[in-house]
Amino acid sequence: MTSTSRTRPAVLLATAVLLVTDAATASARPAVSSAADQLRRDTEAIHALGVSGVQARAVAPDGRQSVATSGTADLRTGRPVSPDGYFRMASTAKTLVATVVLQLDAEGRLSLDDTVDHWLPGVVRDNGNDGSRITIRQLLQHTSGIRDDLPGYTTPEEYYQQRHDIYRPEQLVARAMAHAPDFPPGGGWAYSNTGYILLGMIIEKATGHPVHQEIEDRVLRPLGLDRTRWTGASPTLPRPHATAYQLFGPGSLVDVTDQVAVDHETSFTTTTRDENRLFRALLAGRLLPPRQLAEMKRTVPVSAEVQQLWPGGRYGLGLVERPLTCGGTYWSHEGGDGGYVTLNGVTGDGRRSAVVSMSEARGDTPENILEQENAASALIDHALCAGGRSTS
Repeated sequence: MTSTSRTRPAVLLATAVLLVTDAATASARPAVSSAADQLRRDTEAIHALGVSGVQARAVAPDGRQSVATSGTADLRTGRPVSPDGYFRMASTAKTLVATVVLQLDAEGRLSLDDTVDHWLPGVVRDNGNDGSRITIRQLLQHTSGIRDDLPGYTTPEEYYQQRHDIYRPEQLVARAMAHAPDFPPGGGWAYSNTGYILLGMIIEKATGHPVHQEIEDRVLRPLGLDRTRWTGASPTLPRPHATAYQLFGPGSLVDVTDQVAVDHETSFTTTTRDENRLFRALLAGRLLPPRQLAEMKRTVPVSAEVQQLWPGGRYGLGLVERPLTCGGTYWSHEGGDGGYVTLNGVTGDGRRSAVVSMSEARGDTPENILEQENAASALIDHALCAGGRSTS
């Protein structure tokens, strides 16, 4: 999900690239070709909305990959979109944070029922906030009631003023504590980036290491995700990457590539290849024992507001469950911040997955936000339903 601190977000003639790995054998498999054609059509449909650049990758149960790109990586030069381009992971990193917390739970180093005060005494307090009543599980599931108040921009002027500002986690939490909770702990559901900032602080307290280091050591290196990189407070991305654009309104499309993430402790860049590998490994049970993976998949309904973006959506512990049109459900955690918007999905057995990353956030109106979300969700649904009924 896009950070609540920033809005979600002459287009060149679309140029689409379609690649299917192991082409010699793929030609003998019409079903694979059909799925790849659908992926290409879906990326072109997103581009047709006005999104400058789109890249998507779908992985079949046998491991073969279909890749499609559409649009341009740079509106000034017309440079093509790279199928291996980097993008900011944004809120998809919440899945990484949740995975580390659940690994620590499996090791007995913390418990999901521990309170925030147990690990961070006195940090969550004032204005009705009470860390002695909020559990780690509630932080993971966005049921803590903690109100977000992260710095962010809604105009080009604010972007240029704030893009290089750096905040400590304690500063971001303190902003939230200036507000009363949205509801008592466990009494509702509201997306809270601040809750995940607190989880990063708890991970550091429990391990003695920064959260990004635990993510690298426990998830990225074991899976060989060498294209998922912590960027910290750097405002740049590795190459290649598409230029990130934010649509603030008619005639106000701004290059917002150059910026520091608000929560730079969990600021990662990645690729569609690595993001597919991450979700496939997670759902296949390669990162968590069965009990912790089952806990991760215990869900509650999201709020009515977020239901508009995720119809039928339910939230587990750092994972979103969404229905498929072909039956069953899939698991995901989208991310969007500063021009890059990425949706992903994997079937419950980890065998079929897809990722689509867009390098323009059309965040000027609720209608444009929903239109972009729906088009990207349709791409994920088509890719996961390519083989028929899902195994959820």
